[in-house]
Amino acid sequence: MNEIPADAVAIRRGGKSAGAFRTISEVADELAVPQHVLRFWESKFARLKPLKRGGGRRYYRPEDVILLRQIKSLLYNDGYTIKGVQKLLRESGQKAEKPALAAVPGGGAKGQQDEAETAMDVAPDTQLSDVIKAAVVELEALRDLLKRRH
Repeated sequence: MNEIPADAVAIRRGGKSAGAFRTISEVADELAVPQHVLRFWESKFARLKPLKRGGGRRYYRPEDVILLRQIKSLLYNDGYTIKGVQKLLRESGQKAEKPALAAVPGGGAKGQQDEAETAMDVAPDTQLSDVIKAAVVELEALRDLLKRRH
C-alpha cells in the first residue's frame, strides 16, 4: 500500500481530513489550475487514475494530489514538457525527484525543440495534432496563471 508523506497528512483543506478524497473542483482550486488541465493530465499520465463514481464524477486520492502537485511543479516551475515529465516519471518509478531532472533529455526549454522535431517525424497527421492540442492546453494554463498574477 502506498504511504502518504507526513507533510501531506498534516494538510487539511475545506474541513476534510488529509486522507479524504477530493473532487476535481477542490483539487483545481488547491493547485490553481483549471479543471480541464487536470483532465488533460489524466490522459497523459497513466499513474493518474482518480476514482470515478456515478456520472463520471472524479474523486482524487491524497497520493493523486501529491502527484499532480509534482507534475505542475515540473511543468510550470522547472520548464519540462509533458513528454519530459512522462519520461521522468517512468524512469524514477514511484517518485519524481528533482535531482533526477538533469538526466532527462527532452525536459526543459531546450528539449522542446527536439521533442517537436521527434513528434513531427512520427505519424505527422495524428502526432502533430496531439502536439498542437497539448501546446494549446499548456498555453491556456500559462495564460490563466499570468492573469492571476496581475
